[in-house]
Amino acid sequence: MLKVAFHPAYVHPVPENHRFPMEKYELIPAQLIHEGLAKPENFFEPTLADRETLCLAHDSEYVDHLLNLTLDAKMVRRIGFALSEELIIRERLLVDGTIKACAFAQQYGVAFNGAGGTHHAGKKYGEGFCLLNDQAIAAAYLFRSQTAKRILIVDLDVHQGNGTAHIFTDHPYIYTFSMHGEKNYPFVKERSHLDVGLPDGMDDDQYLQKLEETLKPTFEQVRPDFVFYQAGVDVLSTDKLGKLGLTPDGCRARDLFVFQLCRQFNAPVQVSMGGGYSEALRHIVDAHIATFRTAIDLYNL
Repeated sequence: MLKVAFHPAYVHPVPENHRFPMEKYELIPAQLIHEGLAKPENFFEPTLADRETLCLAHDSEYVDHLLNLTLDAKMVRRIGFALSEELIIRERLLVDGTIKACAFAQQYGVAFNGAGGTHHAGKKYGEGFCLLNDQAIAAAYLFRSQTAKRILIVDLDVHQGNGTAHIFTDHPYIYTFSMHGEKNYPFVKERSHLDVGLPDGMDDDQYLQKLEETLKPTFEQVRPDFVFYQAGVDVLSTDKLGKLGLTPDGCRARDLFVFQLCRQFNAPVQVSMGGGYSEALRHIVDAHIATFRTAIDLYNL
């Protein structure tokens, strides 16, 4: 069964200057239903992740300042959002959505968070509109509970997963893989277990060849019993911030390759949506929907 975390907080009003691309989180569930890919029973509603859970991946002092809305002005500027109670609620729901999706992935092979992929949040900081790192927290949660013992985080957003790398630097059992635009944000990179920096303008064939050359050996080395996939669609040539040259077909082929590897290695996979900043909102939503469709077809959901 397809299982997707739905975040009702995302349909609440947000400041006009942050409205885009937040709109996609409202449109993705509606489009899944419209296209017949999902029914209301395929969605689950997360609850608020508690402080103890957040501190599995983040420094307790940072978490406390975040929850108490007492981050200093410099950190707030680094994050890019004005702090509010509503925003913190969104972030805590987002984290719980990814954690709960992990259990569904172990049951059905794959499960989604309809948002998430907040990979710029590091152990002691937020950054780039990311306050809490949903997949890092969920990975730490699985590892602590011994629900998974060898975890691979596959980050294919166009921006490096610097926060995830920061949290799991040198971790022996939670392995971070980031394939991203080398000259894109963040301009000061953290060190993942494996970073694959790409030149601007890379097309479908070049991208897919590089992915096969690097990700398949990573699976063979790590042999994960659980995978997190950050499936940002800002790799598209239409993306305002991406600088790569992938077509929608290339993006679908990317997703298919990741899912096929997960099935080959019998590793459940939790998917978070990540970035997407094309001028036309439909390009973003269509690309995210294609990720769902690819998984639904492959896993017979």
